[in-house]
Amino acid sequence: MKTVTEIKAEIAGIKSLTQLESCEFINDTRKGVILALKKQRRLIEKEQLLIEKYEKMSTYENNLRSNHPHIAGVDEAGRGPIAGEVVAAAVVLPEGFRLIGLDDSKKLSSEKRMSFRKIIMQEADYAVGVASVIEIENLNIYEASRLAMGRAVQGLQHPPHHLLVDAMTVGGDIPETSIIKGDSNSVSIAAASVIAKTERDLMMEAYDQVYPGYNFKTHKGYGTKSHLKSLDQLGTSPIHRKTFEPVKKYIDSQRIQLH
Repeated sequence: MKTVTEIKAEIAGIKSLTQLESCEFINDTRKGVILALKKQRRLIEKEQLLIEKYEKMSTYENNLRSNHPHIAGVDEAGRGPIAGEVVAAAVVLPEGFRLIGLDDSKKLSSEKRMSFRKIIMQEADYAVGVASVIEIENLNIYEASRLAMGRAVQGLQHPPHHLLVDAMTVGGDIPETSIIKGDSNSVSIAAASVIAKTERDLMMEAYDQVYPGYNFKTHKGYGTKSHLKSLDQLGTSPIHRKTFEPVKKYIDSQRIQLH
């Protein structure tokens, strides 16, 4: 008779509910085996949900691909922070690409984002576009985001036939589809979300070395309580968005004090 440890190892190798329900251990009454079966069922069901979600997120790409072989997902990161650039990415996933678990980058752990980033960069055509703090201040954040997106699209190795864009339009000559919550509903946009998010995070971590004291590596330029405290203590840095509140309010208060 097999030990519980031996059976657990075999159960862990079962990949479908059909196999699990028909396995030789299904009627084993030992507690360890029963728990192992339940655990594996949960894992299989979770994996199946991820597969179903990925397939659903591939609908836009599958519907377009016959007439548009190169479909670029486009997304940005950094519209909300009070410091740092806005970063966009454009990603063309190859036909047959599968990365189960790919989703809106904000829903992924930093470790998962970096893992997915590596895979996407190895297998896809991608490019990054950036709009500077000065451009954000001169244009406004929406137009600066579009500018960054356009630069990302222009940087692709092969011009895309169609764009899938997260809740915006890039503008230009390439046909595009704006998708609400696109980073949760399109695998191409989700991939762009991962590249844009990780790229901007790495930039902010680098700024942490250039402008010590603000802790950019932790809050990534968002207006957290600790960030605002640093702003009050150190004043603004060259990468703070001076037209954004509460940075603008802080600058105005400093001017009043000087006068």
